[in-house]
Parts: sequence; C-alpha cells; structure tokens
Amino acid sequence: MSNADIDSGNGRTGAFAELMAIRAGQPLTQGEVTITGEDPLFQSPFRIGATSADVLAARAVAANDLWELRTGRRQSIGVDVRAAAATSLAGGDMTLRRDAQGRYQPIPSSPELRHMISLTQPWRAADGRWVLPHTNLPHLERRVLDVLDCESTPASVAAGVGRWNSDELEDAIARALACAGKIRTPQEWLAHPHGAYLASRPVVEITKLADGAPQPLPAGSQPASGIRVLDLTRILAGPTAGLGMAEHGADVLMVTAPSLPQVPAFVRDTSHGKRSCFLDFDRADEARRLRELVREADVFIDGYRPRRLEAHGFGVDELARLRPGLVHVSVNCYGSGGPFADRAGWDQVAQAVTGICHTQGIATGAGQPRLTPVFMCDFLTGFLGTFGAMIALARRAREGGTYRVQVSLCQSAMLLQRQGLLQHFDHAPGRLSREEFEALSVCDDSTCWGDLKSLGPVIRMSETPPRWFGTTPRLGGDKAQWLAR
Repeated sequence: MSNADIDSGNGRTGAFAELMAIRAGQPLTQGEVTITGEDPLFQSPFRIGATSADVLAARAVAANDLWELRTGRRQSIGVDVRAAAATSLAGGDMTLRRDAQGRYQPIPSSPELRHMISLTQPWRAADGRWVLPHTNLPHLERRVLDVLDCESTPASVAAGVGRWNSDELEDAIARALACAGKIRTPQEWLAHPHGAYLASRPVVEITKLADGAPQPLPAGSQPASGIRVLDLTRILAGPTAGLGMAEHGADVLMVTAPSLPQVPAFVRDTSHGKRSCFLDFDRADEARRLRELVREADVFIDGYRPRRLEAHGFGVDELARLRPGLVHVSVNCYGSGGPFADRAGWDQVAQAVTGICHTQGIATGAGQPRLTPVFMCDFLTGFLGTFGAMIALARRAREGGTYRVQVSLCQSAMLLQRQGLLQHFDHAPGRLSREEFEALSVCDDSTCWGDLKSLGPVIRMSETPPRWFGTTPRLGGDKAQWLAR
C-alpha cells in the first residue's frame, strides 16, 4: 500500500480522516501532507506503519496550525510508513550505545524486563478462555501473584490462571488494584458495554471545561516554543505524548519521585529533549512547589491510574482552578468512561481486551492468542496525546478557555483495528535496514546513559522539522522550575 499526496482533510479515509474531523479546522493546503511507503515492517496483520504514519501526519498538521498562528504560513509535511512503524520499537531496538572500541552496539534488555515479558502473556483459564496478567512493576506483580496464589515463574502463573474462570479472574485482579485482561475477539469487545462505550466516542476527546480570554502563543521559532508542559507520566504512552511536545519546541519538565519504580530503557528512549525533577506530592512542601509550577504551566499530562492524582489534590478540576487556561491531557488504558474506566492497564492489556491478541494469534497460526511484536498501542496513544494537546492549544489561542484532552490505549487499539488487515506479512524484516536507521538516527555523546545513537523524530516539516532540543536527562537531574521564556 502506498499513499499519495493528501490534499485536504476530507480527501482521505482512515485514521488521518478521523483525526482531521476532530481537528475541525480549515482545509489543508494543496499537497500539504505526503505519506509514502508501505507496510509491513513487522510480522503482524495490523497496519502498524500506515496507522502510525496517519497519526504522526495528523500530529504534524496540529503543529502546523500552531505555526500558522505564529507566522501566517503553513509548511509541507512528510511521513514514511516504514519509519513511522519503527517508532513502535522500544529499548535496545531503537537505541544503540558506543562501546569501548567506538562501535555503536544494541543495548541488551535487562533481566527484569525479560522476566516481565515471560509472565505477561496470555494463559488459558479453567473455562477454556485466555487471560493476560500484567507484571510490569514489582508492586503490581506482587498483587497479581497474590491473587493467583503462585510463584513468579511462567509455569506457576500458568497454573494459577488455570484455576480461575476468566471473567472472575479479570475482575479479581482489578479489585486487587492490579492489571489483567481477558482475551476477547474484536466482535466480543464491541459488544461489551465498555467497548460499545468507547466506540461511541471520538478516538481523541477534547472538552472545553471553562471559558476564558484567548491566550496568544509565546514568542519562539518552533510551533510549541515557550509552551510549558508538566509531564507526570511513566512507561511509554504518556512519556511519548510529552516527547512529542518537546520535539516541537515545548519546555517539557518531567516530574517523578525517587521512590517510584521505572523501566530504565523506557525512560531513556522517551525523555529526549526534556528536563527531569523530583517532587513527591506526598510531602506538603513538594506538593506546594508542584502547585506553583502548575500555575505557570500550559499543559499538564497525567499518566497515573484514574483518580490517583485527584486523591492528592491534583485532579483535573483542581488543576483547572489553579491555572485557568490549562490544557489537561489524560493518558490511560480504558478511556473517559464505561464500566472499566477506573481500571489501570498497559499496552498488553489493551491488546488483550480489544481483540488484537486474538487476531494476531489466528493470523500467525500460533494456535492461541499472541501479542504483537511491538508496543504500538503505547506509541499511537502518545502521538494522539500530543495531537490533542496542540489542537487544544490552538483553540485556546483563538477563542480562549480551559481544556481537557483524553486518549487511551484501548481507543488506540480500536483505531488500529479499524484500518483493516494485511494478507501477507510472513517475511517482514522486523526492523529498519541499517541504511534506513542511519538516515533517521540522532547521536548524543553527552547523556547519562553513555554515547547513544537513537532513532530520531520521523516527521518531516519544511520549516520546523521536529528535533530534540537538549540531551536525554538524568532522572531528577534538573531543578523544579521553568526555563525563562
């Protein structure tokens, strides 16, 4: 499949057209967006590259809207499907490190990550259905193991799942404030009350919470220059939303605490061009400092379990009172409402419940449900979060107001499935060629992780191509303050 020029938002079907309908702006200029290349890069029936390219192109259009507000001009945009697909790689597949001999080499995944992957798989339940328990972080793994009454080994987890009815286990793990998903077919998900709810909502929900005076964009040479973003997220989807803002010139300040568990490889690969500080909102003085930062922020990205920040005084209503004109971006698994709205989840859980695991298993002849080779729900959701934030910022500049943007892993999974399936993917390479990677790579010899060569931004814009403004930070290595505008 090869995509020709996109002349207007109404002239194309699929994910791009969905997002242009959400944008609801003026038609694009002739030849503004060009998408080239074709799937598959991965051994999966899903159009991962084409969908990623559509979403990244829409994100670039949102950046172009901000650029037009600044300059009165629009830029030409280009995205390659294979490059867009490669953004779904994570860890050592998208970042190399220079060794003592001066050669860039893949970075081995950690034993902890490999162990998590071995447990976070579909296992057969007592009723013959399949359930995927998620064990990404130590405290969540412990809760899952306690429900299953088992040890931290694949054989023991398989036996534990096998003692439960699938629906009962999914609910029991949710009650334990842990994460799991029953494997459903796409049809079962759309018939489920939660799937039906999400199908009735746009893939990116943008809500005006309050009126207010228009707020012009700060001065600067990039679409998001001078925009201040608080990034309170971890592990891929939320951090990717913040990374997109940084790539378009925003000042993105990551806020975490030393006690919060992280996946180091994911921190490394989604923090380029950001800054990082430690603030523990369980401490009164540090919560006070966070509120001071909110009062001068433009965007707040919340990647916590639903209602977690609200319990600490940082819910969307409290934040909107602190900072009229704020754009609040919520990144979660299950979306804005429905019976599962308060449940936490991860990319693999979204794949399980929405039908992706079922289809991947059938299409590959596995004989059982299978996860896709990459975390495409995470990255699509991050791209959509950036898109929504910039659409809201443009509306704030034109008409004023305080906004809420809601994106979710399940909505992204559903968007991907709406794009249809590939017939031939068995010989997909699984990664870019050396030449393709080199053309897109960015080198940085000043990171706390060493001398890195990473897959860089893949969007092409004629005047302000996305790039990383600064090195990859050390967690907690910056002061809890904004850069001067």
